[in-house]
Amino acid sequence: QVQLVESGGGLVQPGGSLRLSCAASGRFRSINSMGWYRQTPGKERELVATISSGLINYADSAKGRFTITGDNAKVMVYLQMASLKPEDTAVYYCYVRGRPLLSALEYHYWGQGTQVTVSS
Repeated sequence: QVQLVESGGGLVQPGGSLRLSCAASGRFRSINSMGWYRQTPGKERELVATISSGLINYADSAKGRFTITGDNAKVMVYLQMASLKPEDTAVYYCYVRGRPLLSALEYHYWGQGTQVTVSS
């Protein structure tokens, strides 16, 4: 059973920085993509950044401020966030899409979410 565990969320002042980490338990035969989404109450979960085969995609709101990195071998994904704004306040979810070691199928896994609050 694959589980994703996020860490690094918290309270930060506007203009500050945070680094989110996501680690997956279990082993994978292959990784299709990894990334981060975020969600605020009453809104749909929205893409923040994804990384797939070295190709990186950012939401417009994240470009120039956030940096995603990933390690397929360790099945870890990070999100370095800088110049944070109050509108970045949300629950951030990591995901991994890949084929577990003993599976012939590809699955999409989500972490439990970590709260990021940007406030003075």
